[in-house]
Amino acid sequence: MAAKITRKENRSPRFARRISRMGVSAVREILKVAERPDIISFAGGLPAPELFPVDALARAHADIFAREGAAAMQYSTTEGWRPLREWIAARMNGRGCAATAEGTLITSGSQQGIDLVARIFLDPGDTMIVENPSYVAALQVFKSYEAEMIAVDSDGGGVRVDEVEQAIKESNPKFIYVIPDFQNPTGISFSLERRKRLVEIARRHRVPIIEDDPYGELRYQGERLPSLASLDTEGMVIHLSTFSKTISPGMRIGWVIASEEIIQALIRAKQASDLHTSTIQQRAAARLLEDFDYDAHIARLCSVYGERCAAMGASLEAHFPHEARWTRPDGGLFLWVELPESVSGEELFKDSIKEKVAFVPGAAFFARDARTNFIRLNFSNRQPDIIDEGIRRISDVLKRSLR
Repeated sequence: MAAKITRKENRSPRFARRISRMGVSAVREILKVAERPDIISFAGGLPAPELFPVDALARAHADIFAREGAAAMQYSTTEGWRPLREWIAARMNGRGCAATAEGTLITSGSQQGIDLVARIFLDPGDTMIVENPSYVAALQVFKSYEAEMIAVDSDGGGVRVDEVEQAIKESNPKFIYVIPDFQNPTGISFSLERRKRLVEIARRHRVPIIEDDPYGELRYQGERLPSLASLDTEGMVIHLSTFSKTISPGMRIGWVIASEEIIQALIRAKQASDLHTSTIQQRAAARLLEDFDYDAHIARLCSVYGERCAAMGASLEAHFPHEARWTRPDGGLFLWVELPESVSGEELFKDSIKEKVAFVPGAAFFARDARTNFIRLNFSNRQPDIIDEGIRRISDVLKRSLR
């Protein structure tokens, strides 16, 4: 006879404590609403799908299956397809970075690069430095490893390097995480002086820098500044980038460029994570880049996105109340709007959704001292006339709130 159960059993899964720290991505949750076809969405960091090189990618995939289909469908090395790593290293060399194929690891998007770097450096209770505000999905990763984030403020010239050095002295961080070009969410870029000072501070204190560079190719005006990796001569910079913003986010191809010691540690971490990035996609990307005019493609992206960035700035100028302020980036995908302090970005979002327009409230991007009167706007995924209509709707809601 079966034993009688006399008490209610707790049937909840016993999750690791890191799950409670991770939270839910504010951007991903908003996209569930913003993806409705009747919504004008400025929420996700979405490239324009009409600019994807669909035909060229289709030909590259067809060629790979015709010439090396069986090999492309097989397991591969963790490091990644060597011809692709060689192309990436050569392009980085053209930007003044001493990169090699051996010092390059292919990842499943640069998001995996962030996770793998955090995995090899962070133990529970460790500290690391981030900009405040910063990329929300990176903050999610760092929280999941139970690290303490030391948040350093930024201004129009980028992260406050004097505060970075003070934080290093006080907290002994494992690394510094920054987005120097067209930062997400603010769109701000580091000045040349701050780039040089940050690399020098990292060298002097022997603290690595994670340079997250998904937007560096997307400069619409002004002179391109050197990457932190190109200013580094002692292997202190770990450079992350991706094809997600230039070719296709659906391919999920990113990369890490770092010293041999760090790359070897990342390889071990990736082997435990997913063995390797898609063999098919890596070979197709390498085949595409053999004869695809990548520079002409980038120029087209910059032309279109630059027009849309200018259109959003003009629409904000025309429609938004004078109490609001916003950044004026030279590239990237985002504008960062500071609302009057009496206005909550979350409440503005709720009211704007009723008018069928979406964006991301800014509070989730702060690692410390979250401020609620900010919103992030993406301009790359909408035509100028749609941008103007969407900004007008948000402005109408905002003006009602102020009244």
